[in-house]
Amino acid sequence: MAVARELQSRLTKPAGSLGDLEPLSVRLSGLAGVCPPPLPEPAAVAVFAGDHGVHAQGVSPWPQEVTAQMVANFLAGGAVVNAFARQVGASVTVIDVGVATPMSGDFVAANVRRGTRDMTVEPALTRDEARAAVETGIRIAEQLISGGARCLLTGDMGIANTTPAAALIAAFTGARSAAVTGRGTGIDDATHAHKTEIVAAALALHRPDPADPLGVLATVGGLEHAALAGFILGAAAHRVPVIVDGVIAASGALAAAAFAPDTVAAMVAGHRSAEPGASVALAHLGLTPLLDLGMRLGEGSGAVLALPVVAAAVRVLHEVATFDSAGVSEK
Repeated sequence: MAVARELQSRLTKPAGSLGDLEPLSVRLSGLAGVCPPPLPEPAAVAVFAGDHGVHAQGVSPWPQEVTAQMVANFLAGGAVVNAFARQVGASVTVIDVGVATPMSGDFVAANVRRGTRDMTVEPALTRDEARAAVETGIRIAEQLISGGARCLLTGDMGIANTTPAAALIAAFTGARSAAVTGRGTGIDDATHAHKTEIVAAALALHRPDPADPLGVLATVGGLEHAALAGFILGAAAHRVPVIVDGVIAASGALAAAAFAPDTVAAMVAGHRSAEPGASVALAHLGLTPLLDLGMRLGEGSGAVLALPVVAAAVRVLHEVATFDSAGVSEK
């Protein structure tokens, strides 16, 4: 990191003129243990899919079957994340970690259970189920890295999954449910108020302890949230950067950081989701999002859009001339 900072100071540009890209390149050098760090390519998106028992509480206008239908859409290449991934040359891997509807197709079959339990009635998962999902995420990260990926991107799919995401963010940050509960795929004021109450009720029922991240994931989390936590842990363990997408990924990132605080060093916040919980989570992690486009889609879409920005930050250290080599006078 010291070498990267010193190199940044000698490049043909005013010091600090690249804003947030400069500390990002320094951080990625530290992560890789070399300056300049490897370019973040090839890049791989992992879309973890799961369903949620809390859907029964009327927190989403979309039927639960849409989760499996969207998995089929990912596999056919017809989703937004597919289009964005083609634009930047990233691969897309879809993992069924908890979809309620049995499916067929070219996805990774790692279903822990057919959707979570209703967290307003009982714990969403057992500790063993939560652990299995975390371990699935770690395994997927390791497989993608062993296959050559030099940057991992978080993706998700799960109708009603912003509700457990809000509960996770509140549990890990101490924020009120009203401060972290958003409108998800688009709900009216009455449903939003109801959703906020549901999150508060689940937290009051289970009183999750942020010092016990597996317990938090089990009581109020989702299978894709737990898998994303493991995915981020796996990336960090191998010193590979992981671009965090929106509110679902941010909630998983909080769990990963609770397991191992140094994991934050591998995280890059791809964008600022319009979901309020995402900003709360990123502030808690000390991460500055690279993009702010008012997006709230999920799937990994914002992370994919941020990939060229991450690559550009690294490429500066590889390719920009120094004042000495270019014969440019310093101030």
